[in-house]
Amino acid sequence: MTDVPQLGQKVRALRRREGLTQVDLATRLGVSASYLNLIEANKRPLPGALLLKLASLLKADLGAFAADADEGLASDLTEAFGDPLLTSHAVGPGDLRELAQSQPGLARAVIALYRGYAASRDAAQELAGQLSAAGATGVGWNAVPSEEVSDLIQRRMNHFPGLEAAAEALWREAGLEGGDIHLGLARHLAKKHGIEVRVVRVGDERKAMRRFDPERGVLSISEVLPPRSRRFQLAHQLGLITQGEAFAAVLDAEDLSSDEARTLGRVALANYFAAAVLMPYEPFLEAAQAERYDIELLAHRFGTSFEQVCHRLTSLRRPGREGVPFHLLRIDVAGNISKRFSASGIRIARFSGACPRWNVHAAFLTPGMIRIQVSRMPDGGQFFCIARTLRSDRGGYNVPHIVHAIGMGCDLRRARELVYSDGVDLGNEGAVVPVGVTCRMCEHLDCPQRAFPPLLHPLRIDENVRGVSFYAPVATPPRGLGG
Repeated sequence: MTDVPQLGQKVRALRRREGLTQVDLATRLGVSASYLNLIEANKRPLPGALLLKLASLLKADLGAFAADADEGLASDLTEAFGDPLLTSHAVGPGDLRELAQSQPGLARAVIALYRGYAASRDAAQELAGQLSAAGATGVGWNAVPSEEVSDLIQRRMNHFPGLEAAAEALWREAGLEGGDIHLGLARHLAKKHGIEVRVVRVGDERKAMRRFDPERGVLSISEVLPPRSRRFQLAHQLGLITQGEAFAAVLDAEDLSSDEARTLGRVALANYFAAAVLMPYEPFLEAAQAERYDIELLAHRFGTSFEQVCHRLTSLRRPGREGVPFHLLRIDVAGNISKRFSASGIRIARFSGACPRWNVHAAFLTPGMIRIQVSRMPDGGQFFCIARTLRSDRGGYNVPHIVHAIGMGCDLRRARELVYSDGVDLGNEGAVVPVGVTCRMCEHLDCPQRAFPPLLHPLRIDENVRGVSFYAPVATPPRGLGG
C-alpha cells in the first residue's frame, strides 16, 4: 500500500486557528462532519481537490502541507531538545514530530526561543573567554563537569607529585622491574587485594572494556583490547582501589560544583596514575630526552599507545627535572575538542571549535601520518606543532572505528629538542602559518577560512565587492586621476 501524507493534524490546527468547529468547516467545504472528522483523525486521506479548496478557504499556504516542512521543523526541534538544558524533560522524537505537524507556528516559536537562548549563551561564553584570557577570575558559566576537570588539570599543570610517588612505590611493591607488567599487575591484584583478573569474550562484555565487580572480587577485561590497553586498565583500576585518599586530597582542594565532576575527576586522576605506572617518571624522562621525544619509539619501548605517550609527555613537570613544556588537544572529525591542556603558552579554544588552520584538523587528510606546522598566534607567539590521527579499534566486523586527531606542540625556541624538527627551516617566515584561537576572537582579518566576523571589529559588508572570505575586509583602491 502506498503511504499517504498524514495531514489530519494540519487540518485540525488550521481549523482551530480560524475558530471553526468541525461542523462549520465541513459545511463550507461541502462534506459531512463525520468525513472531516475521519480526515483529521488520519483515517481518511485528504483528496487533492479538497486540499485546494481548504487552502483557499482558510488562506493557507500549500507549502504548509508539505512533508519536507514537517521534517525540517522536527529536525530543528530535535536539535534544540538535544541541548543539556532540555534533555531532562521527557520529550521524545514522536512528540516533536507531532508538534511540528499539528502546531507548526508553536514549533517555530519554540525554535526561535531556543536560538535566542543559544545566541545569548554563546555571547556570554565569548565574553567569559575574553575575561579569562585577560586574567579575570570568578567568571561564571553553566558548569560542565568535563570543563571543570580540564580546568583542574590546567591549574595543577597536569602534574601530581603524590601520584608519581605512589606509582613508584607500586613498582617496588609489585616487583615490576624487568618483568611482564601485565602479569605483575594481575599478580599484585590477586595477592594484595584478592582480585581475580579475567579476559572475557566480546559476547559476554560487548560494550564494557573494563568492569570491576567488588563483591565477587573480579576484574573483567575485554578480549578486544590490545595488550597495552589491558595493562593500562589494570593500572587504572589499581589507582581507583588504592589511591582514594590521594584523589580526595586533590579534589577536596578544588571547588567542583557536582558529584559528576568529582567522579570524572577521579577517573582523570586514575588515568594519570596508570600512565605513571606504565611510564615511570625518571626512566621515561631519560628516554624521552635521549630519543628527542620520538613518540612512536617511546610507545614501543614502554608498551603504550601513541596517545598515552602524548599525555605522559605533558606531565613531566617535576621541579628540577622538567621535560619540554607541551600543549595538547584532541578533536573529533567534527572539530569538537575533547581534551585540552597547555604548558607551552599557546591558547586553546575554551568554548568554541579550534581554528581550522591548526594542523590537527589537517591530520584527518593523511590518517596515521604525522603532520608538522610552525604556527604564529595573534599575540606573536610562535609554536612548533605536530598532529596525527588516532584510531580506536574495538574489534569485530561491523563494529565502527572511532577516529580522533591529537595535536601537540611547544614553544618554537624548544623545537630543536624534538626529532620532528629535523630538516625543517624553523627560521623561514614564509612557512609560518598564522592561526587563531577561535574565529570570533581571532585578529587575522585576511584569513580565507574565516567563518564568523571578529568580535572586536565591526562587520562591514560591501555587496559589490567579494574578498577572500565573506567577512574579510577589502581595501578601497585609489581613485585614478581624471583628465
